[in-house]
Amino acid sequence: MFGFGRTQEEQPGSRFARLVMPHLDAAYNLARWLSGDDTHAQDIAQEALARAWHYFASFRGKEGRPWLLGIVRRVFFDWRSARKNQAQHEEPIDLEAHEHVADESIWAESPESWTERLSDAEALNAALAALPVHYREALVLRELEDLSYKEIARVIEAPVGTVMSRLARAREMMLQALKDKGMNTYERKG
Repeated sequence: MFGFGRTQEEQPGSRFARLVMPHLDAAYNLARWLSGDDTHAQDIAQEALARAWHYFASFRGKEGRPWLLGIVRRVFFDWRSARKNQAQHEEPIDLEAHEHVADESIWAESPESWTERLSDAEALNAALAALPVHYREALVLRELEDLSYKEIARVIEAPVGTVMSRLARAREMMLQALKDKGMNTYERKG
């Protein structure tokens, strides 16, 4: 009658802001790596956010990041499917459009040194972009977004074992691509 003993329920907008909004950068980053294009990534992330808001009332979880990234993934595949209906093949990824982030210490080095580092970054980006999408998404979620295997499994809607095998294969493919480009790579021991 007086509401004693009841906890005040959080408003949906506040809960959405707390659980989902902090992960907009991760949503854009995943969309960027999946689509290979800044403009398309913005559209995909925006559509994912709209869908997240639309379906938020049914969200019962406590971790908004895997949930939002799963929506981004589904929006990407919907977008890609629609594009395939319009054209027979995907556009190549525009690596020139990708901005490289480097710490300031790179500029204190010799021009040859920072040119080599930027070249290495371009080779890494190219190798990652060349991976098939199901390997690329797993690697981006693990290595760039720092999601756990369990969180990745929720995002891509696959068993943890599948996540582990995709990551292992993606890493093998990346190493081979980098070796093919003449980069020095190292193999983990143990």
